[in-house]
Amino acid sequence: MNIASAAPRKLRFGAVLGVLGIVYGDIGTSPLYAFKASMEHLKPGGITDLEVLGILSMIFWSLVLIVTVKYVTLIMRADNRGEGGILALMALAQRVSAGDQTRRVLSLIGISGACLFFGDGMITPAISVLSAVEGLDVSTTQFRDYVLPISCVVIVLLFALQWKGTAMVGRVFGPVMAVWFLVIGGLGLVQVMHNPMVLQALSPVFAFQLVLEDRWVAFFTLGAVVLAVTGAEALYADMGHFGRQPIRVAWTFYVLPSLVLNYFGQGALVLADNAAVENPFYLLAPEAIRLPLVVLATAATVIASQSVISGAYSMARQCVQLGFLPRLEVSHTSATEEGQIYVPQINMALAIGVLLLVFAFRTSDSLAAAYGIAVTGTFLCTCLLAAVVFRRQFGWSRPAVAAVFGPLFVLDTVFFAANVVKVPEGGWVPLAFGVLLIGVMTSWKQGRDLLLARWRQDSLPLASFLARLPQSRTVRVPGMAVFLTGNPDYVPGALLHNLKHNKVLHERVLFVTVLNLDVPDVPQAERTTVEELAPGIHRVVTRYGFMESPNIPRDLAGLRALGVDFDPMQASYFLGRETLVAATVPRLPLWRLWLFLVMARNAVSATEFFRIPSDRVVELGVRVQI
Repeated sequence: MNIASAAPRKLRFGAVLGVLGIVYGDIGTSPLYAFKASMEHLKPGGITDLEVLGILSMIFWSLVLIVTVKYVTLIMRADNRGEGGILALMALAQRVSAGDQTRRVLSLIGISGACLFFGDGMITPAISVLSAVEGLDVSTTQFRDYVLPISCVVIVLLFALQWKGTAMVGRVFGPVMAVWFLVIGGLGLVQVMHNPMVLQALSPVFAFQLVLEDRWVAFFTLGAVVLAVTGAEALYADMGHFGRQPIRVAWTFYVLPSLVLNYFGQGALVLADNAAVENPFYLLAPEAIRLPLVVLATAATVIASQSVISGAYSMARQCVQLGFLPRLEVSHTSATEEGQIYVPQINMALAIGVLLLVFAFRTSDSLAAAYGIAVTGTFLCTCLLAAVVFRRQFGWSRPAVAAVFGPLFVLDTVFFAANVVKVPEGGWVPLAFGVLLIGVMTSWKQGRDLLLARWRQDSLPLASFLARLPQSRTVRVPGMAVFLTGNPDYVPGALLHNLKHNKVLHERVLFVTVLNLDVPDVPQAERTTVEELAPGIHRVVTRYGFMESPNIPRDLAGLRALGVDFDPMQASYFLGRETLVAATVPRLPLWRLWLFLVMARNAVSATEFFRIPSDRVVELGVRVQI
């Protein structure tokens, strides 16, 4: 399997515009709350110029070191056949690593980061929409009591419309975000021109001075400063959609300057009037345009939320394909774009989680404590996996890896530690959610491995079955039977049950095995292989990457080109429906066994998941003890 990186793509304006809408929505809306949250620890004792400049310096250098250096320059080089994201990075790290124990550790790091990403998927819509709608309170106090209801209405509509897909809405994402960055950069520039001394914060000296003057306040402040780089993971995760160059160009020449101007504009405003710290983003704008700015900010936060929600769908599908979650219902919302999907179970879970967060925390300031720990936890996981890839895939020496990724790891650790202290204030939410998801994913993985081991123990080797078939006097009947089997070397249980009860075997038989590979996608030429095992009996292996959704009838239709006379209207699919029960002496801890059984009973059927026509399916039940 060719796993080389994707060839460079020609830079197009449309790609850069698409990047603004899809990739930078999350980090682009951070100015709504990041600087304001960073100032919270300084308000009780009065705000000094050094504190403002120190925080601005921290924000600027966080954008430079974490986003520009770590993600844009380094991490985006570690692509998995052109695809990015923490699960793609985990699969790549496992592929270049030796030893089962090492792969298990890398797997745990990867799914930990993925679970924290799901927590981010709940917090981002909640904090983004709340912070945008809170602008109404700045414009006029008449809307103060309506901030929470309006936020809930926006969130409900956002999730209720997910089933329609993002194709149509996506066309306006880029232009809206282009206007958003232009507006926030312009507002910041005006204020910076009024107070240019704020540009001194470009020097890291002010960040160090703040740390030396008051270490603990600076440490706690770092927990909020990290909110300025939320969404950095999206640069890497969405690399497969656009390629490296548009993401790098958009960040370097448009997004980063706009963000820095806005943050420095907010700082300049607070330097001129400390009272502006109550909501420096909206107070940057003249009163006459604050309401239009609220509308634009709400649109931008919906786009940011949409990007994270779509990312959660893709992440869930990857988890299913990699064997960490049971089969989920996946609806394709576009006839032309494979990546545009809708996962109802994930959508419902996220919607409930977001609304609960909004009602529980009520303000964006309160939610900020819960937000940082999910982001910084993912940063740590990505840094560890990337170090493995650069050492073993790119052949970097140990000193080179330590020199480059060591300081980045220390920086990520400091940010994570600064957010750990906020666990009692709300940081426990993503941690608890992450631990719960890790328990779910590892339980499913262990349960499936145990179930496969049980199948191998009880199954009949296919070679033995074929050797005895000519002497068995089994009646062959007209038609084609398709048997799905997880192991191509053993006889499917559905076939044995069909012989036991119906005493017949079809004239043409296909043993179909679906393999999920640790690559994003499989070229069509390598999708399907077929092997004739006996007259009228073939073994078919179809391969899918973790970014793809299986479609067995579509791929079996291509067997004609490989010399197999396959007629979709004549084929019958025989599937085994297992009823799983606990063994007398379970081989899993009881809590893991309970989780696995619940997930197995609620998993989407193989018929629906593999997109097999339901009127052509025969299911044969079997009771399995684990």
